[in-house]
Amino acid sequence: MLSFTGSRLDRADHVRADPERLAGYMNWKARLLALDGLMPALDDEGRLAWGTLADAAEDAELCFLGLDEGKACFAAVPPRGDASPRMANPQLWSLMATLKPDDLALYGGARSLVDWHARHRFCAQCGGDTKLAKGGWQRDCTACGASHFPRTDPVTIMLVEHEGRLMLGRGLGWPEGRFSALAGFVEPGESIEEAVAREVLEEAGVVVRDVTYVASQPWPFPSQLMIGCHSHADSDDLTIDETEMAEVVFYTRAEVESALAGEGPFVAPPPHAIAHHLMQWWVKT
Repeated sequence: MLSFTGSRLDRADHVRADPERLAGYMNWKARLLALDGLMPALDDEGRLAWGTLADAAEDAELCFLGLDEGKACFAAVPPRGDASPRMANPQLWSLMATLKPDDLALYGGARSLVDWHARHRFCAQCGGDTKLAKGGWQRDCTACGASHFPRTDPVTIMLVEHEGRLMLGRGLGWPEGRFSALAGFVEPGESIEEAVAREVLEEAGVVVRDVTYVASQPWPFPSQLMIGCHSHADSDDLTIDETEMAEVVFYTRAEVESALAGEGPFVAPPPHAIAHHLMQWWVKT
């Protein structure tokens, strides 16, 4: 199972959309996810820590995360959001390695949601104040009435194969020897397949074909959906975009398998990243 997938919560859209029904769940049984800003608190067993709604500040904006065995789960919007990448916070590395999969998935969804609220307190249309609506799955402008919805940014991350070898890249600023699959945001007006082809051409100067979908992963830093794909290239003649990439290299199946085992010739992505999953998938196909 990919990290950040497999949440145990029932998202219960029918509850979100009914203010009276939602209010009925805001009782002594309801649980409040314990957060320090956007970082989770853990209990003595290393699981996510929970409190009650009485632990929330009087003026807190509470987001309804869903139902867990009939109990409503909430998270409070923090004073500030955080749009920095995951690698900027070393605590998150250890967190992703230690939390149980269902807790990590629940936390990832909660983090993305409350972070979005913290960074969207004003209307993009008129600049007016916004208020939480639909249990936290919407914000409405108090001035012009515009509705805004939690954002997810689609990102393609792709394997490029040529004659049994796999294209991997090292981005600018990455540690020496660390390689991963190429990736990039899907732009307006693009299909997934077109985004794969454009990104590979821009970053490596290679034309790809036969793009297929493999798997996806939510990535809450701050809120991407990583769309894993596989493609074929008819040439390994590279023209590297040096404003984005430090290196682009084709590796054999044996070399990729060795790297995944921690034995070189490069450092593979960590197990919680979809790039690791894609590379595992490739060596087994």
